[in-house]
Amino acid sequence: MNPYRKGILLAALGTVFFGTSPVFTRLASGLSVGEIAFFRMFLGAIFILAASRLSGMDVSIERRDVSKFILYGLITSFHFLFYIGSVMYTTIAHSLSLVYTAPIMITVLTAVILKERIPPYKYIGIIIVILGIIILARFEPQLTGRMILGDIMALGSALCLALYSVAGRRERNNYPLLKYVFWVYLLAAFFLLPWAIPHFTWPKTVQQWGALIMLGFLPTTLGHTLYNAGLRYIHPTYANLISTQEVTGGVVLGYLFLGEIPSKNSIVGILVMFIGLFLVLIQKKQQNKLQLRKENPA
Repeated sequence: MNPYRKGILLAALGTVFFGTSPVFTRLASGLSVGEIAFFRMFLGAIFILAASRLSGMDVSIERRDVSKFILYGLITSFHFLFYIGSVMYTTIAHSLSLVYTAPIMITVLTAVILKERIPPYKYIGIIIVILGIIILARFEPQLTGRMILGDIMALGSALCLALYSVAGRRERNNYPLLKYVFWVYLLAAFFLLPWAIPHFTWPKTVQQWGALIMLGFLPTTLGHTLYNAGLRYIHPTYANLISTQEVTGGVVLGYLFLGEIPSKNSIVGILVMFIGLFLVLIQKKQQNKLQLRKENPA
């Protein structure tokens, strides 16, 4: 499998697990936002540590790398804190769709920081994906102050997700995947602890414990780790555009398990996002074929 296809597959698998996050976050209700975020990242780090031990990988890092990982952990902590807060304060459709304005931010940051640019024609697909997000979230019939606060948190989460994605791409050749994500998750949990302590109630029910464990395992250990793996093979914008389909998974699971019925706008927005995503990814595939023909004319 060529690197591009491998990156697409890894990002897509990560997205499947991302889609479970809103449902398990809601099932952990009764706990504070900080507590949910802390347990999610801490348990994710524990699962990654276990996987590292089983594979025989040493996760220790050099002292000179500590400051860099502290920054990555801080960015990641704010992404999850704002994300979980947005899910609690606004609808799943709003939260996920606004978080995924991140592709625009990622495209700009990757070009500025990593000097990796995407072909100009790709912007058409990106704009269509963002248009789908706007259709899904913009025309909300009941917009309250609480929802506005949740929407602001979602935009903050988007910026942190963009920085998180650029960091994962930047370090792709510097650290093995499990070592990288272990320290990012663990330090994110450390930074989330102060937000958890003031309202720390400790999970009291089987449902809360089950939701926290699944949050640590499915969307974090599997979802985010596979997403970071995908970043090692494809441009962060492509990986993040694929992960926008967490919106689709979250809306579907929200309907099936929480009874949140998606509006017509949500359905139309999701379909438009699919069209934009198809344009970005299929054009890349066709470009690869043309390149191979030029390199191997026979």
